[in-house]
Amino acid sequence: MIGRFLFGRVSVFIDAANILYSQKTLGWRVDYTKLVHYLRDQAEIVALRYYTGKVGTLEKQFSFIKKLETAGYVVIAKEVKFIKMAGGAVLPKGNLDVELALDAYRLMEEFDTLLLFSGDSDFSYLLDLLRQKGKKVIVASTRGHISKELLTRAKYIDLRKLKEIIIKNQKPG
Repeated sequence: MIGRFLFGRVSVFIDAANILYSQKTLGWRVDYTKLVHYLRDQAEIVALRYYTGKVGTLEKQFSFIKKLETAGYVVIAKEVKFIKMAGGAVLPKGNLDVELALDAYRLMEEFDTLLLFSGDSDFSYLLDLLRQKGKKVIVASTRGHISKELLTRAKYIDLRKLKEIIIKNQKPG
């Protein structure tokens, strides 16, 4: 399904925080190993990059990152900051938008198509620059989590259309 939109060498960039929110809305999780196999069946994947915040040395998170790396992803992670809000609430912040955008621009000679898993409007300028350089851009996200700015700049793939292919099997119990 997605293969008909992918052209030439394809780089996949995943904004983990944005996709996490999409998964909460969807009620199911992406199996990133299944995603790799599916994408490699559909196109010439030259890069798989996953951008995420991390909290210390949490064993579960460390194990997940190792699994991603074993599946072929380059994981770019930085420590989450905890910001005190008015009223005493604490907001975790692990934003890697700048890193993702700079890497995509810096590495653009290595790909013909950028497949961006995010709906964040912060990437609008990046998509404009890539398109000016003749790159094809595709965004994968979910309604309610994709900005109108990205919808007007790129081909949009709703994650719901990939559900049966990339859903993480739920453990019973």
